[in-house]
Amino acid sequence: MSKTEELRKKTACFTGHREIYEPLSNVERRLTKTVEALIQKGYRYFGAGGARGFDALASEVVLNLKASHPQIHLILVLPFDEQHTHERNWTRAEIEQYRRLKERASKVVTLAAEYHFGVYYRRNRHLVDNFSVCVAYMTRANSGTGYTVNYAKAKGLEVVNIASFQAPI
Repeated sequence: MSKTEELRKKTACFTGHREIYEPLSNVERRLTKTVEALIQKGYRYFGAGGARGFDALASEVVLNLKASHPQIHLILVLPFDEQHTHERNWTRAEIEQYRRLKERASKVVTLAAEYHFGVYYRRNRHLVDNFSVCVAYMTRANSGTGYTVNYAKAKGLEVVNIASFQAPI
């Protein structure tokens, strides 16, 4: 087994909606339990896509757990730098959080210099193609998160959906 394949066995990525319609504390609790279980199984590298909502929450959870598990690392995989400049609805606090997460991440991978059509799908495929488990917060299958979860399943990744409910399709 190559070193790359060996490392991939210790990696998990996150995908989820930008809008979360249940108490964030409940999602954070389930997410923390899931990440702790993965750490106990030997996972060390956790990748997130840099979006507001679930990506940011997952990044915060990893960084909080790093205090008691210094061997873990947050890898941000950004579609392009300063993605909040292209997307609507980012608050000042979310932009500050985004910048803080970039500073605290072990590694930041930026896939494009600027926005172009398909860059978000490229980011999502990069996460799936380079990680072995996908932790999702998916309540709607007809979404970017749904696309990523389906792509992960097609690639043979284990998918753990921590959403407490599924919205009707």
